[in-house]
Amino acid sequence: MATATERLAALGIAVPEVVPPVAAYVPAVVTGRYVYTSGQLPMRDGAMLAEGLVGSDVDAEVAKDCARQSAINALAAAQSVIGSLDRVTRVVKVVGFVASAPGFTGQPGVINGASELLQDVFGDLGRHARSAVGVAALPLNAPVEVEMVLEVAD
Repeated sequence: MATATERLAALGIAVPEVVPPVAAYVPAVVTGRYVYTSGQLPMRDGAMLAEGLVGSDVDAEVAKDCARQSAINALAAAQSVIGSLDRVTRVVKVVGFVASAPGFTGQPGVINGASELLQDVFGDLGRHARSAVGVAALPLNAPVEVEMVLEVAD
């Protein structure tokens, strides 16, 4: 079975440097065998992929790509504290927040961008519990924010 590192390479994904925190927190924390990431925004190369509310300013498919990028950034945060994503033994939980225009109810489809990526990278170990929540606004006018809990080998 391919490792997470090998699957990322096959997908053409380079795990970026950790996006610096925008407030008083750290990107990820390890406790016991678990890594908890802070919420990660859809930043790539220092810029937000899109801004605004999903369903009015941002199309749901664009938001889905934003969720994918947010998950990649969460993996970068995890990697920064565990050294290698090959140590991940299970993706336990994903929480996705979608800045939603009034009436938008497609949050699960948007957060599938994160969930599908995690399954591509970790296979069955990437199947996880999840919440997809609509919110009025997110930091920096981001359309999506993703956080996760990962179990890691000792």
